[in-house]
Amino acid sequence: MNLIRGFATTFKHILEGPVTIQYPEQERPLRERYKGRHALKRYDNGLEKCIGCALCAAACPADAIWVEAAENTDEERYSPGERYAKTYEINMLRCIFCGYCEDACPTEAIVLEHEYRLSFTDRRDAIYTKEMLLDPSPPGVPGTPQKTEPGKFTRAIPIMEDPK
Repeated sequence: MNLIRGFATTFKHILEGPVTIQYPEQERPLRERYKGRHALKRYDNGLEKCIGCALCAAACPADAIWVEAAENTDEERYSPGERYAKTYEINMLRCIFCGYCEDACPTEAIVLEHEYRLSFTDRRDAIYTKEMLLDPSPPGVPGTPQKTEPGKFTRAIPIMEDPK
């Protein structure tokens, strides 16, 4: 009896088409909630969203993120706040892609994108630096650092008016 059920299952699946995807020519569509490679975002005016608060590093259960903050000046402004991330590194060999860094960020600077091609031939290649993670500036907008007028605080986040 078990033999007949086994043959029935085999014959049922013979008529179905293959489920193999010919990677890299064909790519399977990713789910919307997929968490892949990290990216550091910018505001529309070219300033970096990261303010160097290191909350992402504190939230990381794998201790994969290292943030070193520095002060912004009028001559060199990287972010709209008082500080910016001078050094931002993620050790991708330690990262477990949990998304806690994304949830902890108050400015939504760190985002887990949909890029899944992460292969390394050397341990040093697995440490993503700020330059590797930072999105390029929008076309026609200067990158960082930017020079601002002395004493003027350029704020990239619009202040919401009281709707009275």
